[in-house]
Amino acid sequence: MQKILVVIDMQNDFIDGALGTGEAQYIVGNVVRKIQSYKGHKVFATRDTHEENYLETSEGRHLPVPHCIRGTKGWEIQQEVAKALEETGAELIDKPTFGSEALAERLRKLVQKEEAEIELIGLCTDICVVSNALLIKAKMPETIIKVDASCCAGVTPESHDAALLTMKMCQIEL
Repeated sequence: MQKILVVIDMQNDFIDGALGTGEAQYIVGNVVRKIQSYKGHKVFATRDTHEENYLETSEGRHLPVPHCIRGTKGWEIQQEVAKALEETGAELIDKPTFGSEALAERLRKLVQKEEAEIELIGLCTDICVVSNALLIKAKMPETIIKVDASCCAGVTPESHDAALLTMKMCQIEL
């Protein structure tokens, strides 16, 4: 069985930038260690990617804080995380919204070839992690999908816990 790691949006703007939190800063070391533990396995990383017109989009109207604008420092993956990802040969997927259909489809194709266990980590538990976990579970209901809560952080500790409960109820292992 293949093991696959998916690192969600470990970008500067979510760690110590426009939407950063202390909780997000706290998990960086855990995330780096988790990525390093997947050497020799398939690793994917997503990058929340918005354009200059972000405030004109549906998301921008609901969350009017410009973040992860393509090409900016905030859009880049945090330095230590980026180094760990590079060492694993991670495949990077830019996504314009919370969940990535491209990621889910790429994973589905891999699982067709060989049974897999897919683990998700990253930011934010209550937005992009939960969106991707549920999208992947919907495409591959028989695949083991896991989330490591110690490598995730939400917008708030309460919304982090709520997202974990939602995923657990949808048969995503914690």
